[in-house]
Amino acid sequence: MPNSPIRTITLGLADAHPLSDAAIQRASAVLTRASTRYSDIGYEVQTVRLSTRPVFDDLADWSSAAIDSYAQDLQKILDDAGLAFCSLGTAQAARPDFPLQRLHLVPDLLLSNRALNATVQLATLEHGLRAEAILPTAQIIQRLAQETQEGLGNFRFAMLACVAAGNPFFPAAYHAGPASLSLGLQGASIVTESLRAHITESGQALDLASVTQWVREGLIAYAQPVVEIALALAQEHALLFGGIDLSPAPMGADSIASAIELCGYGPLGSYGTLSVAAALTSALKSTALPTCGYCGLMLPVLEDALLAQRWQERRVHVQQLLLYSAMCGTGLDTIPLPGESTAETIVPILLDVATLALHLQKPLSARLFPVPGKRAGEYTTFTSPYLTNTAV
Repeated sequence: MPNSPIRTITLGLADAHPLSDAAIQRASAVLTRASTRYSDIGYEVQTVRLSTRPVFDDLADWSSAAIDSYAQDLQKILDDAGLAFCSLGTAQAARPDFPLQRLHLVPDLLLSNRALNATVQLATLEHGLRAEAILPTAQIIQRLAQETQEGLGNFRFAMLACVAAGNPFFPAAYHAGPASLSLGLQGASIVTESLRAHITESGQALDLASVTQWVREGLIAYAQPVVEIALALAQEHALLFGGIDLSPAPMGADSIASAIELCGYGPLGSYGTLSVAAALTSALKSTALPTCGYCGLMLPVLEDALLAQRWQERRVHVQQLLLYSAMCGTGLDTIPLPGESTAETIVPILLDVATLALHLQKPLSARLFPVPGKRAGEYTTFTSPYLTNTAV
């Protein structure tokens, strides 16, 4: 079994905003010890992250200027603590009492504070979909695209629908309740290696019930010891263990699209892809491990080299990815759009994702990337090591 990297160790902080320097330093110390524990026995830990309560809930009576000043101070504290990833939580715009004018502050908080992430929750099972919040959310995406280098501000923002607290993956993470520890894997290689041993020379399509079994077994074999260490760490630091998100996150050549194609149903986007997505999701949902977050298939176009290639080949498009979201995990993730996309053209995409999440009663999100200066059909030129270039 591969030594799949741990994408994130995420500490959910129980302290209310405004967070103190001492609280951040304590959190940093816990995350450092957790990272060291895994590293000492051979695991690669890519990031440690801090997930907080929703800032707009805790500071509901603060002025916009005061919240902006606090965010700048928080960035300095995070820098001093050596923390590069911190979630401000989600703006619960689905609630009928949430003041929508506050949404205009979200891009201001992210533009000048590189460690901060934030989201807007447009729909919940309790409140339904708040339609009037969609356009202001689309305007956040448009501003981040226009006012950050290469539009990369949208790497730290997403629209959420029916996403609960406790997700370790960013930007969707936000916290509620007692302090907790949770994990997310870069698990695409686990799926790949679980399937590779069963590939035949004839290239015959794999039986999908067997695919579910093989991937489930591979996930349990790899994740069980990771979970046991996390449980011990949580106990040592008087934390709850929130669980592990088994979503097989890809990164570049470590591709979930490659794993899907090993099943023998043709290139991603061919007939059969939906069924493979369902088989893999069944494996992720049936390990009996303590899980959290999406725990479903991730298909981020700009983070997966083969998926980006299939996108460029026009084998897969937004509507197909939305269809696969009905069976799998995160929704629409790192989707490259023309830089000239207006907020009004983004609104229907967000509406479709939120509607699907409500109808299926499952968590979905949308992280969209209008690419400055690029038109449909042109090639992206991202310099970020986290992103793969492809056609808009």
